[in-house]
Amino acid sequence: MELTGKTALVTGASGGIGAALARALATAGVDLVLTGRDTERLAALRLELGDRHIAVAADLATAAGRARVISSCEARPRGLDLLVNNAGIGSFGLFETLEEADIERVVLLNLTAPLLLTRGLLPLLAQAPEAAVINLGSAFDTLGYPGFSVYCASKFGLRGFSEALARELADSKIRILHLAPRATATAMNDNRVEALNRALGNAVDTPEAVARAMIRLLHGRRRRLALGRAEGFFGRLNALCPWILDSGISRQLPVIRRFARSRAEPL
Repeated sequence: MELTGKTALVTGASGGIGAALARALATAGVDLVLTGRDTERLAALRLELGDRHIAVAADLATAAGRARVISSCEARPRGLDLLVNNAGIGSFGLFETLEEADIERVVLLNLTAPLLLTRGLLPLLAQAPEAAVINLGSAFDTLGYPGFSVYCASKFGLRGFSEALARELADSKIRILHLAPRATATAMNDNRVEALNRALGNAVDTPEAVARAMIRLLHGRRRRLALGRAEGFFGRLNALCPWILDSGISRQLPVIRRFARSRAEPL
């Protein structure tokens, strides 16, 4: 996909990965509609990137928030060429300790909201000569992992949606892409997740690394890209022979439980 002169909506633009995605697209010559819940960060990003971009503060978990964003895209004189479904939240904790409201919010923000936003914007994307939807998944969208049960459920669902919709629209001008980052250094992770990654020796990427991968995916012919050679290998192995991973992950349970039961503090 040639990016220069295109218009893109980036959700979750007030977060670490979202801001990096927005900067990479702006550098590539894309006009942006930036949306997020943090009004101050969103305004600062828009000021940094320039006047040709617009910022729309909205909560995509609400119908009113999604309608506001869709209306802003429809009002753009050049339409919309690219939807980047990045907005989402993390969830770390033993399943039995999670509150019902927290479970509902994770599924709503990570899965239901991007589905509904995509449905609302498909008619506008269909008017573009070429268009794309890129959904931000996770290394945990192919590997169920203790302590992340609800997060995994939401990301497994988003991956399934990406795959099914890509096949449904295979004869259209709209490409459906899926980018699966591994652990990334952002404020979405609380201190327990950061400590767990250090204890297990997990590789952690920067948001800028995720943004570079997004640009590669948009320029190429692939529909899915997973970051991290080891993470990709374990995802494929889990799909073919999940029992091989069961024993290895079970040995990590004491460490996972120790951090999951500790006190969460913002970074």
